[in-house]
Amino acid sequence: MIKAKIIEIFSSIQGEGLYVGQEQAFVRFYGCNLSCKFCDENKKRNFMECTASEVIDKVMDAGKSVVSITGGEPLMQSDFLKEILPTLKEKNLKVYLETNGTLDDKLLDVLELVDIISMDFKLPSSTGIESLWQEHTRFLKVAVEKELFVKSVITPQTSMSDIKTAAYIVSELNEDIPFILQPVSYNNRIKNIELLPAFFQEVKETLNNVRIIPQVHKIIGME
Repeated sequence: MIKAKIIEIFSSIQGEGLYVGQEQAFVRFYGCNLSCKFCDENKKRNFMECTASEVIDKVMDAGKSVVSITGGEPLMQSDFLKEILPTLKEKNLKVYLETNGTLDDKLLDVLELVDIISMDFKLPSSTGIESLWQEHTRFLKVAVEKELFVKSVITPQTSMSDIKTAAYIVSELNEDIPFILQPVSYNNRIKNIELLPAFFQEVKETLNNVRIIPQVHKIIGME
């Protein structure tokens, strides 16, 4: 019997991206294949091991029409996702996948079971890790078959060259893919980023749907 490492299962509003403000059930998976310097998941090291039926029951108890599969990086446990997602789909839940956009082979394992993909575009100047341009390009070519948007965390260290590269990669696939600039939050407050308006204008030169959306759940003090 497959078990997954789960940090928490809870109900809240979606605080990021195009569906901000929507009520969702959240399944937060433990572990990630990246170590971004702004990530707050390192504070959540405790996890529980759950069976598929345990996760499904808790999600259904939440009584929401959308389930957010998040992390960490949930695609690291794609075998478990293949266990739970068919049942959640049978129960008419919409599946919203939040991912760092680097595991295209794992996405292929569950693509037909996912409705919406929220992909974090990891900019090296923001994350402090090596560039992932090729990984993101491969992932987007798979993810574009579903409803898809990308978002990038913007920090005071984010460079214009990284913004240009990310926008170009997305535009090569589809100029209509929404691109969200997400200013980083520290201690539940949005960090002032001087170049944010310039980044916005730069991406608008390449893509048709660009937005600035902060982490609303942190601003209003929700999980």
